[in-house]
Amino acid sequence: MLNYIWFGLLVFGLLIGIFNGRIEQVSQAALESARNAVELSIALLGIMCLWTGMMNIAKKSGVINMVAKAARPLLRVLFPDVPGNHPALESIVMNLSANFLGLGNAATPLGLKAMKDLDSLNRHKGTATDAMCMFLILNTAAFQLIPAQIIAIRSSMGSANPAEIILPIWITSLCTNAAGIISVKILSRFYRKKRFL
Repeated sequence: MLNYIWFGLLVFGLLIGIFNGRIEQVSQAALESARNAVELSIALLGIMCLWTGMMNIAKKSGVINMVAKAARPLLRVLFPDVPGNHPALESIVMNLSANFLGLGNAATPLGLKAMKDLDSLNRHKGTATDAMCMFLILNTAAFQLIPAQIIAIRSSMGSANPAEIILPIWITSLCTNAAGIISVKILSRFYRKKRFL
């Protein structure tokens, strides 16, 4: 459906350009936008490769396992329904670590694996568990130590100080994580009470 909407918007913009006699400006804007998209992709590619490689090294060297063990007490509080030795916890740690390092899109496959591992514990397929909802919130409102992608975008756009957004991002991430965790805990209790009434 979304493809049809995008196609409709493009055709509509092209028709408006033709009717207004500005088809040349529309063509120029389309070409310039395509060039900017390629330049931005190349700028982001280096950062993505660097941090993805760092995550692979961290996994193979055992750092991820050490982080998972260190984070286990916190994970037990956030994910009480997930057994302590389940692979879902390692997948969650890897995804949160990737988001913590600001990998963004590189964290997506790790997030999909974590959700698949959590779904293996799901007794009611097609309905999200509390653990799945908690992970979704933590993944969406992920705390980033180094928002590398945003810094790269600001740098490629000529920002004088591309890293000045780090402190506001930290504050925002902490607030959204706190609000999300509290919401999941409250709503899960409400849902359980409602289910047993």
